[in-house]
This record gives sequence, C-alpha cells and structure tokens, in this order.
Amino acid sequence: MEMTRKYFFSDMGVMLGRSMRHIARSMDTIITVTITPVAMLLLFVYVLGGAIETGTDHYVNYLLPGILLIAIASGISYTAYRLYMDMRSGIFERFHSMPIARSAALWGHVLTSLVSNAISVTIIILAALLMGFRSPAGVVSWLAVAGILALFTLALTWIAVIAGLSAQSVDGAGAFSYPLIFLPFISSAFVPTDTMPRAVRIFAENQPVTSIVEAIRALLSGQAAGSGIWSALAWCLGILIGAYLLAMRVYKRKAA
Repeated sequence: MEMTRKYFFSDMGVMLGRSMRHIARSMDTIITVTITPVAMLLLFVYVLGGAIETGTDHYVNYLLPGILLIAIASGISYTAYRLYMDMRSGIFERFHSMPIARSAALWGHVLTSLVSNAISVTIIILAALLMGFRSPAGVVSWLAVAGILALFTLALTWIAVIAGLSAQSVDGAGAFSYPLIFLPFISSAFVPTDTMPRAVRIFAENQPVTSIVEAIRALLSGQAAGSGIWSALAWCLGILIGAYLLAMRVYKRKAA
C-alpha cells in the first residue's frame, strides 16, 4: 500500500501520457475541440457578427468567452467516451490487478481533459488575436480567467466521468454533452440577454454559463468583475464538488 501511494503521481503521469497519445492519434477529437471552435469564431465574427449589436467595437471581444466554454463542453464528451471504452475493454480490471494506485487510471483521464482543453483554449485565443481580439487585462486578470476556465473544465469533466462510468452504450456515453454544448446559445455568450423574450431571458440570466461568460468578459475587458466573479466561482465549485463526490461513489462501486 505504501508503495502504491509513493508512486501515485508517477502512475498518474503514465496514465496521462497514455490518454494524451490517444488524443494525438484521434483526428476526430482534434477537429471537434480545436478546429470546430475556431471555425465557429470565424463564422460568427465575419458572417453574422455585423448584424449583432453588442455595444462593442469588435464582436470577437464579446464572443470569445462563449466560444471557449463551447470548446470545453465539446472536449469533455471524449473523456466520457474514453472512460466507457476502458470500462468495456476490461483495461481497468487489468490496471487494478497491477501494483499501481487504484485511482491513478481515473485521474489520468481527468488530467488529460484538463491538459487537452488548456491546449485547445490557447489555440482558440491565438486565433482570436489574429482576428483582432485585444485585451487590456493584466497578468492577474488573465490568471483569474485561466482559473475560472480550469474550474469549469474540471466541473464538466467530473460530470463526464459519471457518464463514462455509468453509460450502457457508446452513444449514451457522449449524449450527456449535447445539453452542455447547447447551453451557451441560451446565454449572453452570443447576444445580450435583453434582446430575448422574457421567459428565455429569465432562464438565460440565471443559468451558470451567463455568470461565467460575464465574469470572463469583464476580466478580459479590464473592467471590474464585481460580484459576477464570485457567482461564476460559486457555480463552478458547486458543480465540481457535487459531480466529484458522485463520480467517486460510482467509481468505487464499479471498482469493487
């Protein structure tokens, strides 16, 4: 037991490398988590952006936070898929029969989601800079944005873990992500909520994506985030803690 605890981080590193190699060899994953969000950025800025009134000079500045959240929501569906395939192939049982930390395989998938989404988000921000995105934000504000995006990624990833461990089919493992991908479209990610019908506006203004988008947008524009940043953190941490506890409960039952 002491030996497995001692080598927990090295075991987890091996699992991280294994999952990252799977991503690097999956063109479908690369297209979905990187190329598609960049294509959406191009579409909304250069085709639809001229018809959308947001009160900003450059629509890409308004749009970028929402595109980042959609990219993360798209990426975590592959975490559920890879977990489901590992469970079905019996590789988890094989890992558990070896002298490695039992949770290392699971944490390898979680860290893979965090690293791969960080790479995807970086590429999308670089594309936005080429399209004219500019931010007066300082180092602290950028670190705050990175922290919110990391928490958002972890929160959705642990939801993906639940789906991957519980799914009865490949389609079921990925289906949970569709509402998460669609949620930014009913928020302030693309247009201000005051243009929406009353019932839709009430939902949009009180769902987590709007709070997170508004906090990131304020930080990147150099404005005071105010209470918005605490609302965004509360949503991320609340979902993260709830999903983590449920995911670990499911994992222990499956691994028993």
